[in-house]
Amino acid sequence: MKTIGIVGGMGPESTIDYYRLLIGAYRERIPDGSYPPIVINSICLKKMLGMVEANDLAHLSDWLVAEVKKLSNAGAEIGLLASNTPHIVFDELSRRSPIPLVSIVEATCEAAQRLRLTKLGLFGSRFTMQSGFYADVFSRKGIELAVPAQDEQIWIHAHYMDELVCGIFLPETRDKFVAIAKRMRVQDGIEGLILGGTELPLLLRDVDCGMPFLDTAKLHVNAVLAQANV
Repeated sequence: MKTIGIVGGMGPESTIDYYRLLIGAYRERIPDGSYPPIVINSICLKKMLGMVEANDLAHLSDWLVAEVKKLSNAGAEIGLLASNTPHIVFDELSRRSPIPLVSIVEATCEAAQRLRLTKLGLFGSRFTMQSGFYADVFSRKGIELAVPAQDEQIWIHAHYMDELVCGIFLPETRDKFVAIAKRMRVQDGIEGLILGGTELPLLLRDVDCGMPFLDTAKLHVNAVLAQANV
């Protein structure tokens, strides 16, 4: 198989989850006791968020290209960004990358198509919910996306950044996320929910909300393993 490169650290909790998911999914496919070759480049979340906050996407692209090149120099043959937010520059990054990159958005869209879903809710950081990079991909496949109300987006972003990214997972926070999802199912008519932040599955992976949750981290891992010839 190809050596997988991960640009992680955005944040650390989900990078750890990716590592575990990759090993688990690999060993389900190849149950011979072996492990997949993985290279991780853990970068600075604060630096990334600063560029996104400032809408400095040109420098964000340049920086991420340099970080992917580090993976390539370390022997990675295929790569991924272990976070949704930096996919705001994925097209530019993929064009300039020295190795093929697997998109978390494309992997999630393909899963939605397999499930025959036509309208989905989207949770994530404020940047992911508002930037449109998910809607751009999903609209090409005829899938409509809905985001939470403005006050809900503010609450989601704050708790995502202040708790989930820091590895804090509180029952009351989980309950509020579920309440927003249920409201959107009833009022917005969503058929499923995209967990568009890779820390969100750590909070919601085992929750039953009466509709499918699209776990972007798991879907991303399965897509990269398929393209790594596992």
